[in-house]
Amino acid sequence: MAAAATMAAAARELALRAGASDMEEEEGQLGGGPGIQEPLQLGELDLTSDEFILDEVDVHIQANLEDELVKEALKTGVDLRHYSKQVELELQQIEQKSIRDYIQESENIASLHNQITACDAVLERMEQMLGAFQSDLSSISSEIRTLQEQSGAMNIRLRNRQAVRGKLGELVDGLVVPSALVTAILEAPVTEPRFLEQLQELDAKAAAVREQEARGTAACADVRGVLDRLRVKAVTKIREFILQKIYSFRKPMTNYQIPQTALLKYRFFYQFLLGNERATAKEVRDEYVETLSKMYLSYYRSYLGRLMKVQYEEVAEKDDLMGVEDTAKKGFFSKPSLRSRNTIFTLGTRGSVISPTELEAPILVPHTAQRGEQRYPFEALFRSQHYALLDNSCREYLFICEFFVVSGPAAHDLFHAVMGRTLSMTLKHLESYLADCYDAIAVFLCIHIVLRFRNIAAKRDVPALDRYWEQVLALLWPRFELILEMNVQSVRSTDPQRLGGLDTRPHYITRRYAEFSSALVSINQTIPNERTMQLLGQLQVEVENFVLRVAAEFSSRKEQLVFLINNYDMMLGVLMERAADDSKEVESFQQLLNARTQEFIEELLSPPFGGLVAFVKEAEALIERGQAERLRGEEARVTQLIRGFGSSWKSSVESLSQDVMRSFTNFRNGTSIIQGALTQLIQLYHRFHRVLSQPQLRALPARAELINIHHLMVELKKHKPNF
Repeated sequence: MAAAATMAAAARELALRAGASDMEEEEGQLGGGPGIQEPLQLGELDLTSDEFILDEVDVHIQANLEDELVKEALKTGVDLRHYSKQVELELQQIEQKSIRDYIQESENIASLHNQITACDAVLERMEQMLGAFQSDLSSISSEIRTLQEQSGAMNIRLRNRQAVRGKLGELVDGLVVPSALVTAILEAPVTEPRFLEQLQELDAKAAAVREQEARGTAACADVRGVLDRLRVKAVTKIREFILQKIYSFRKPMTNYQIPQTALLKYRFFYQFLLGNERATAKEVRDEYVETLSKMYLSYYRSYLGRLMKVQYEEVAEKDDLMGVEDTAKKGFFSKPSLRSRNTIFTLGTRGSVISPTELEAPILVPHTAQRGEQRYPFEALFRSQHYALLDNSCREYLFICEFFVVSGPAAHDLFHAVMGRTLSMTLKHLESYLADCYDAIAVFLCIHIVLRFRNIAAKRDVPALDRYWEQVLALLWPRFELILEMNVQSVRSTDPQRLGGLDTRPHYITRRYAEFSSALVSINQTIPNERTMQLLGQLQVEVENFVLRVAAEFSSRKEQLVFLINNYDMMLGVLMERAADDSKEVESFQQLLNARTQEFIEELLSPPFGGLVAFVKEAEALIERGQAERLRGEEARVTQLIRGFGSSWKSSVESLSQDVMRSFTNFRNGTSIIQGALTQLIQLYHRFHRVLSQPQLRALPARAELINIHHLMVELKKHKPNF
């Protein structure tokens, strides 16, 4: 149908155009003159209509020409006029048929029209109802907004009233004094838990009343009198309780830690006094300071006095120096000397006092030691005294900070008010003792004890003793340096000629130095100090010079070397027992020992094999300078050397070995020297073989008498000592 309608429209357009052309032709044939013009009948033509826009017409024509039916019609040459009329006829028939259909359905259409009219009426009524509902909703919405505004205002008033009620409730609760509080403060003992609870409540109410009074609250006047009376009663009971505990410190043989622990349980009592009655708080604090200060002073004075009674009776004196000879005599009225001065310079087991286990061991009990007739060196007494001081000072400082609610400088001041007299007494005692102390090892151990106790105090977070530790070190270091310098001076001023008979064994002064130096080095390794190493370096230089001065007293170079080697070996051995292998002292003496040992070996080989040594050196020098021809004149000398070595080397080696073992006190050192001498002898004889292999001496008949080098090595191994 759509295609047919399109063809019909196209046919109509073509017919219209064809009709217009025919009309023009007919008018031309009729010969209408130019004067005769008939008016153009446009009828209902609307020039503004889109149907007559030429562009659109062209588009429609082009589209219709694309239609298959139109293309077919154009191809077959159908007459468009005839075809157009045919289409018009078909359209009229269809139109008439459609009209008949409408007439047949007229009743249904009328019924539909009635139904639509009824629906319009119903919809109109619905519209009216919805309009009324909309107006009702708008009025309800305004009422809801009004209610919301009223609800918001009521909510604000409620919150304001609740806030006022909360503030007012807090105020009333803070001001009201309950009967339980009154009963507890007036009647309960201070040691009962309910007294402490109600005291805290009273403190809070007193603080609240003071705050409200500052704001001008009139209701405070109603409870001020009651609170003041309760506060006075509480202050009175607390004052009596704390002073009673403080007075208990004054009883003899009292363990003061027990009442201190009891006071810590009620530390809020002092806080209450501090906040409500400062005069009473100051009275309590001053009474505590006065009582504990006297108690500590009395305790430590007594302990120090009894502790010094268990010190060794034999102590170092000013004449007990490293360079003082053992044969020195004192005046008739002087005290007897120590049985052996070497014990002053020996560490022994004294170094255990700074070990971790011994450092914090329980303090010495003097009467127990006296009962067991035990005696201790000064450093052990010093450790016990200062460990007790450290322990009590740390406990006292922490108690002061916690009970008296102080920290920083205030805590330091209060601590020194309690412990100051005791610390001063201890410093004076130490200063007095050091004035006559000449035991450098004891003083050095005391220095390291202080350094370790200072670290312990820092770990316990007790800085109040820092100044005291500095004062103790300020006394110990100068004394230690003075004693060390006295020993250095004593070695420097020692005259070897006054030392009596000399022998090649290690000297007692070098043994003193070795023991003393190893003791200080081993102690100093734990907490190194450069000043100590400098002083030890000075002492080492003086000892080395002393050894050289003593060695110069021997007439022969061999005895001098034996003396030097024995002393260097002894000092090195003692140092290596305690000092590290890479320490400066060990390396220095090791170099000296090696140098003197090599020189001694050359000196040892010189008498029996001196000729052989001299020839080998001369021959090697000639060969090196290219003058080997001069060796031809040495045939007799070489022959004598070969036969002399072959006949006497065994006895010479045996004599050499016995001489070495008699000369050196350290068998191990003697063994190494013999081993070095035999090794050097083998090397010498091997060099002699190489010289004889030169062309100038190769034909020498005596070469047949040379001892095979491997045979010599086997024989010399038999003379190697075994220990």
